[in-house]
Amino acid sequence: MTREKRKTVFFCQECGYESSKWMGQCPGCRAWNSFVEETVSAKAAKGSGIKRTEEKTRASRLSEISMEEESRMSTHMEELDRVLGGGIVPGSLILVGGDPGIGKSTLLLQMCRLLSADQRKVLYISGEESLRQIKMRAVRLGEFTDTLSLLCETNLGDIEAMITAQKPEIVIIDSIQTMFQEDVSAAPGSVSQVREATGVLMRLAKGMGISIFIVGHVTKEGTVAGPRVLEHMVDTVLYFEGDRHASYRILRGVKNRFGSTNEIGVFEMCQEGLKEVKNPSEFMLNGRPAGASGSVVSCSMEGTRPILVEIQALVCHSNFGIPRRQAAGCDFNRVNLLMAVLEKRMGMQISDCDAYVNIAGGIKIQEPAIDLGIVMAIVSSFKNRPIPDGVIAFGEVGLSGEVRAVNMVPQRVKEAKKLGFHTCILPKVCMEKLPEIEGIRLVGVDSVRDIADF
Repeated sequence: MTREKRKTVFFCQECGYESSKWMGQCPGCRAWNSFVEETVSAKAAKGSGIKRTEEKTRASRLSEISMEEESRMSTHMEELDRVLGGGIVPGSLILVGGDPGIGKSTLLLQMCRLLSADQRKVLYISGEESLRQIKMRAVRLGEFTDTLSLLCETNLGDIEAMITAQKPEIVIIDSIQTMFQEDVSAAPGSVSQVREATGVLMRLAKGMGISIFIVGHVTKEGTVAGPRVLEHMVDTVLYFEGDRHASYRILRGVKNRFGSTNEIGVFEMCQEGLKEVKNPSEFMLNGRPAGASGSVVSCSMEGTRPILVEIQALVCHSNFGIPRRQAAGCDFNRVNLLMAVLEKRMGMQISDCDAYVNIAGGIKIQEPAIDLGIVMAIVSSFKNRPIPDGVIAFGEVGLSGEVRAVNMVPQRVKEAKKLGFHTCILPKVCMEKLPEIEGIRLVGVDSVRDIADF
């Protein structure tokens, strides 16, 4: 009886780089202390996948390829279709990440209900919950048809055989960290197991034209657990964000080979599941205080969608030697930069003040177009002078205090008008090509000194 050969190797948790010895810094991604030790067998190198035929290995000319192969399948959830780029592409591999309890399984099960109602053949595979637990959640979401099949299994070999036999159109894997390949001796969730499992699912998706959704756990840093090569292998990476104690959820596309990565979908968690938010701007501005200083509305573009958000600032004199600065929903370093611009260009003595900036609603925005809104909120709080209701501001602020141009200005102005705003403060350079819009007054500014009167 021959003994199976085993060896110990080290994998980088960030990029999946393999080494025969431990190293402090990964040569592949330059990450420090990212190597973990795992025991693998010689069988793992053989891999697994579907059998290739002569038809699949034949090279094709570009003129022979039909675009009908990329026809999209609607999920009947407009917010999800928007983030996916218009629907599900057959043969795609989609990774969905998010914090525990955020609603990943609920979102995918709700999608399965709508697809099964459209007579799509769906297979939901769970490695974390029993069939009874899935049934309890499904009853809360609504009626399901018989085109949806459930399977509780973690052995990837059995899963591959089931998918090959049933040939479903959509497969849900919940989650990739629970799946294991018998040929790989490492524990489920390890770097080698996750990489091997994703490789098998990718070959199934591409070879059989099946769309596969993979649920991935996230680390405390907010990234998908496992090697970073996992995100490189899949076609689309979606992150489900939000506070589990709040009702809102945001689905954000981080990577998408079939669409834009700037789109977001907004959902509200209800007793019956996730409810789509058709107008996120109105949702984000609910409960906005009237006549309060340090509050201003700004507009950010998420893909092709303008979203109005409330920016709040609180500036007060510090009782300590070092003032405290805090930012929620926007870049902390950007807030410090803007405060330095105000002190240098407007002569505001705020170096000895505590400053707190918050984007209401819990949404995270990185676009520099909200710079002017942050500046106006800080000035309003420092002077204790409320900004009049019905005023909205957007624009990028430079180090010289100038207000620079932003893109898609007409869409921002029309969104503000639709929600009842009567005055829009925007970069003056943007007004040259902006068509006249009735019902809203446009005020162009060149620098931060021009907003002192508001």
